[in-house]
Amino acid sequence: MLNLLWAVFCIVGIACGILNGRAAELTQAVLDGGKEAVELAFTMAGILAMWSGILKIGERAGLMDALAKKLSPLLHLLFPDIPPSHPARRYIAANFAANFLGLGWAATPAGLNAIQAMQSLNREKDRASNAMCMFLVINMSSLQLITVNIIAYRSQYGSASPAEITALGIAATCVSTLSGILAVKLLERRW
Repeated sequence: MLNLLWAVFCIVGIACGILNGRAAELTQAVLDGGKEAVELAFTMAGILAMWSGILKIGERAGLMDALAKKLSPLLHLLFPDIPPSHPARRYIAANFAANFLGLGWAATPAGLNAIQAMQSLNREKDRASNAMCMFLVINMSSLQLITVNIIAYRSQYGSASPAEITALGIAATCVSTLSGILAVKLLERRW
C-alpha cells in the first residue's frame, strides 16, 4: 500500500510540474536530489561501517556478555519471563547497545536474533509473548544516547553545530521509551 501511495505522489508531482511548464526545473530537481541521495548514502555508509565495526569488536571482546550482566537487573525487570542465562539476554543487550549509539540499522540483526531466541521460550508459537512485545516497543522507541543519524544528516546539510540537538534527542527518546514501557506493563496486567 505504501509503495502505491509513493508512486501516486511521484506521478502527480511529475504531472503537475510538466503541466505548469516547469519540466526543466523538475529535471534539475531530480538530478540534484539523486546527487544528494548518493552523497548522503556514502556518508551514512561510512558511519555505519565505523560503528558496526566498533560494535562487532565489542561483541568479540565479550563486552556484550558483560553488558548483559550489568543490565541484568533491568533486563529482569523488563523481561521477567527470560531466564538469566538465556541467549536472548545477550542479543537484547547487543540490540540496546546499538540503539544507545543511535545505530538502528546495526541493532536489527541482534534484534532479530533476540526475537528468535525469545520464540524458543514462547508457549503460544502463533502469538507474541509479553517479552517479545516489550522488546519490540523498546526497540521501536529507539532509546538513544548518541543520535548518530541526526548528527550525520545535520553535518551533511551544513549545520554549524550538528551535535547541538543531542540533549534534546536523549530527552525525547527517554520519554518515548518510558511511555512505551509503561503502556506495555499496563497492558500486561490487563490481559
